[in-house]
Amino acid sequence: MDAVERLGSMFTGRRFDGVNLNTFLKFTQLDPGVQAYLQRVYLTLSVAVAISALGCFLDIQYSIGGWLTGLMGFGCMLGLAFTSATPQTLNKRYALLGGFAFCQGAALGPLVGLAAAVSPGLVLSAFLGTAAVFACFSLASLLSPRRSFLYLGGYLSSAVMALAALRLGAWLAGGRAGFSLELYGGLLVFCGYVLLDTQIMVEKAAAGYRDHVKAALDLLVDLLAIFVRVLLHLLKSQAAKEERRRRDERNKQRRD
Repeated sequence: MDAVERLGSMFTGRRFDGVNLNTFLKFTQLDPGVQAYLQRVYLTLSVAVAISALGCFLDIQYSIGGWLTGLMGFGCMLGLAFTSATPQTLNKRYALLGGFAFCQGAALGPLVGLAAAVSPGLVLSAFLGTAAVFACFSLASLLSPRRSFLYLGGYLSSAVMALAALRLGAWLAGGRAGFSLELYGGLLVFCGYVLLDTQIMVEKAAAGYRDHVKAALDLLVDLLAIFVRVLLHLLKSQAAKEERRRRDERNKQRRD
């Protein structure tokens, strides 16, 4: 009995006879070269996420974020886009990706600091929720038939434009009527981008174009966008819960 079957038997009291659960985690449609490339992409992404966390922590402690870090992050992204992917420029592109990740983390500092002040558990819940969502959609893309999600590109681009127009309209009108639509619509859109970017990454790798730094950048943008929206959702739920608690206390005082 392997580890997966032992884990299943702990909860069900029986073995999954005739079913090997490891088959659900095998990417047999991908050649070994592509699988090795994917490992490199996700390792690079993990390091970038750690750098973003460092930038966020330093901003909470020392308020390093601002227009300068925003400009630096944009410059790093442009530099990465216009630097050719060659072995000679690999370290430079790593540095640009790290700079972008750090600046993005610093930009998230005020939001994460606010959430930590409200309830420290919100940040951990948002991180775990984001990791679960990202992992599920990544696996869905990797395990699905090749090219099955590439059609999403046009729809997602249109959705992003619609959300941008909604945000602009809300800003001009000075209201918050479209906040929930933008929040949950944006979450759905970036989950779709995880599906799309993962399959684009696989198809490019299968065709011989293997730029793991650029692929990690695309996935990092998706991951951070999902994290922001999950954290905002948790903050919104916490605020509603606190409002209900205060209302119940006022009603109780009136009855007394």
